Amino acid sequence: MSKSYFDTDNNGHKPFELPGARPHYNPDRPGQVEHIFLDLSLDIPKQSYQGSCSIRLLPIRNGIDRLILDAVNLNIESVQVDQVRENFDYDGEQLSIQLSEATQIGKCLLIAIAYSVTKPQRGIYFIQPDKHYPNKPTQVWTQGEDEDSRFWFPCFDYPGQLSTSEIRVRVPNPLVAISNGELIDTTEDGDYKIYHWSQQQVHPTYLMTLAVGDFAEIRDEWQGKPVTYYVEKGREEDAKRSMGKTPRMIEFLSQKYGYPYPFPKYAQVCVDDFIFGGMENTSTTLLTDRCLLDERAALDNRNTESLVVHELAHQWFGDLVVIKHWSHAWIKEGMASYSEVMWTEQEYSPEEAACYRLLQAGRYFSEDSSRYRRPMVTHIYREAIELYDRHIYEKGSCVYHMIRAQLGDELFWQAIQTFIQDNAHKTVETVDLLRAIEKATGHNLLFLFDQYVYRGGHPDFKVAYSWDGDANLAKITVTQTQAVEDKNGSKDLFDLKIPIGFGYTQQSEVKSQELGVETRLIASVQELGVKNNSQLKTFVVRVNEREQSFYFPLENKPQFISFDVGNNYLKTVALEYPISELKAQLEFDPNPISRIYAAEALAKKGGLEATIALSATLKNDRLWSVRVEVAKQLAKINLDQAFDGLVLGLKDKNAYVRRSVVEALAQIKTAESYKVVKGLVQKGDPSYYVEAAASRVIGAIASANLEDKPKEDKVLKLLKSVLEEKASLNEVVRSGAIAGLAEFKTSEAALNLLIEYTKLGVPQPLRLATIRALGKISVGQSPVNLERILEKLTELAKESFFLTQVAVAAALGQMETPKAVGILRSLVEQTADGRVRRYAEEEISKVQKNIGSEKTLRQLREDFDQLKQQNQELRSRLENLEAKSK
Repeated sequence: MSKSYFDTDNNGHKPFELPGARPHYNPDRPGQVEHIFLDLSLDIPKQSYQGSCSIRLLPIRNGIDRLILDAVNLNIESVQVDQVRENFDYDGEQLSIQLSEATQIGKCLLIAIAYSVTKPQRGIYFIQPDKHYPNKPTQVWTQGEDEDSRFWFPCFDYPGQLSTSEIRVRVPNPLVAISNGELIDTTEDGDYKIYHWSQQQVHPTYLMTLAVGDFAEIRDEWQGKPVTYYVEKGREEDAKRSMGKTPRMIEFLSQKYGYPYPFPKYAQVCVDDFIFGGMENTSTTLLTDRCLLDERAALDNRNTESLVVHELAHQWFGDLVVIKHWSHAWIKEGMASYSEVMWTEQEYSPEEAACYRLLQAGRYFSEDSSRYRRPMVTHIYREAIELYDRHIYEKGSCVYHMIRAQLGDELFWQAIQTFIQDNAHKTVETVDLLRAIEKATGHNLLFLFDQYVYRGGHPDFKVAYSWDGDANLAKITVTQTQAVEDKNGSKDLFDLKIPIGFGYTQQSEVKSQELGVETRLIASVQELGVKNNSQLKTFVVRVNEREQSFYFPLENKPQFISFDVGNNYLKTVALEYPISELKAQLEFDPNPISRIYAAEALAKKGGLEATIALSATLKNDRLWSVRVEVAKQLAKINLDQAFDGLVLGLKDKNAYVRRSVVEALAQIKTAESYKVVKGLVQKGDPSYYVEAAASRVIGAIASANLEDKPKEDKVLKLLKSVLEEKASLNEVVRSGAIAGLAEFKTSEAALNLLIEYTKLGVPQPLRLATIRALGKISVGQSPVNLERILEKLTELAKESFFLTQVAVAAALGQMETPKAVGILRSLVEQTADGRVRRYAEEEISKVQKNIGSEKTLRQLREDFDQLKQQNQELRSRLENLEAKSK
């Protein structure tokens, strides 16, 4: 790969590398670690433990007289090598062992380190009840990725070293201890019990785990192997509801990957205060207990299902086949994320999977445009954890899909199975995936990797269409708008072969009927006839210049045009077609992503015709995922009739659609939308998430009309009642009310309520939501109240819990005062966590931007919104009159 050609200079995108970033390489290997044995005794009340770590090392060079291990803030008591005490130096980060006899190739060393740890900073976490949270369970759990294992035991802590492992741990009754591999022994020891686990297959240190708690155990199995779920007692039903599909998922992935599940058991342990969603420790995944669903949450929450299949996929991609260096993390995270798409396809439908992919792409686009643009493979960073972003998860998933589209299903799975079989129990880099693809299929996909993996970005296409009736020619003009003219934009160009389809419909049964809404919508809409089918005439073109026009001789004028048939490429698309073609695409294109693109283009055009078409689709499209997106687009049209179309969506049987409609109503700040949302807050909805959205949106609508003090008081009272009465799983509904309160940026009463909910003792999810909300409400408060908010955030920033620190940084990043920068700077200096440090630094630049131009901008925005509102009323009346006259 020619580096200079594919290197990006970010084109106005913020760089990924922060000051202090440097290249990172794996250290030189003194030998092969063959086995790690931890023998520990926990003292949970004191948040401490003591014991020993034994490492069997096979040297690969003669003459090494010093070994350097990673060990952070451990109390090292003694070091023995082959039962002989050795001298060592320890600086709090690295343990340097002086060998009295230099290494000899083939002669194993047994290193035994006696050590203890009190109140560890990271790596191992002690959870127990306190005066603020008396019902919190007593638990101990570990989290090794990326380089946090060194905080709980001495080791060669990088993913390139694979070894077997063993953990023996003494815990007080009635707690149980779960770890990697198989339970080979349990011994009673007075009030204590000793659990002895053995992991016989090699794996890296970051996947060694321990989870201790008074868990309920639910047993399942797959082909005779134990599949177990561990949750807090009393949540057994939630466990089955949330994780019950695991055996079927194991079967599905074993077949797809062409390699039966490789470990002796699969356990999933739900723990309290977990700092991630889940962690794929070998054979023992840890999950946040917030992923457990009750019956109501299961109505419209598939996040847990996606999380469960994601972590399970890692047992192959990440645990069986291990990345050699963090810079290649996209290989495992991309495939685990793509497995969410594959499972959606298997369990629901290919159309739903396509929409899921579009959702993933959207998350990556958002990071690319607002945070930074980077190559997916880079070894330049400050801490490896910075790499765990939307580029390796969501973009990684889209890259795997493009590989599948290039190769076709049969060859794609052949390539994936070859990759796993060739590299099982070994470490890999990105080039190994390319090699497996070439070995299994003969295809060289370096061109795709060069464009999407080794450089940042993606194509932004603008597609225009026109028809020449005399010559029966369709003209398509494609512009790659990401490549800037005259600025050496050529290196930002993509070179892709893209299928373009021309659609013809056979309308066998299309009924026309009135859309039963207020009389203001004076137009009939077409209800989609279920029997409609369409045929596509497809041509493949090579798109490789900034602007190209293509001409297609066709027998008849097409009803619609499908750019990138199947929508397999990761890209953004702006369609510049006439309204009739967009309407036909919205109605008849078989691909849901194409229908969504048409909806976006119609919303940009605006007007009554577009509104009617979108309203009909919101009512009639067979796919709920499309209806969800259409609701978002309808709200962008500044016509009163858009509201009429949207409101009908509140009757949708699908809770995801109702939620999307409520969120869309936040854009329409009128008396009518207020009335509808208020009714929903009062009456409730079967879905927690719809209720939460309504509580937030009513705040957004009511606060937009600042002159209406009585309305403000009513809404504050309503939201207060939600906070007092609506307990829900993970505090979803009450967090919605908190977000609603934060919309009242000038209200002291709203602020006072928020400050109440930042106190210790408030349930964790609700407290975190409130801390974030302080940032939002701060921008309209009086100087005195602004000081109160800053004092509160200064105090909260001193708490050590990771999620609290992240919430504080997020709150400060929304503020418009230089004082927020000061608190963020002290957070950067004091935090022990690289992720918090990065978030806080990114938030500093947001605040600086806010201070710069925000005040003037906000005034302009408010004036503009008022004008837009008046203009909307006029346009709506005009469109109605025109429709009548027709």
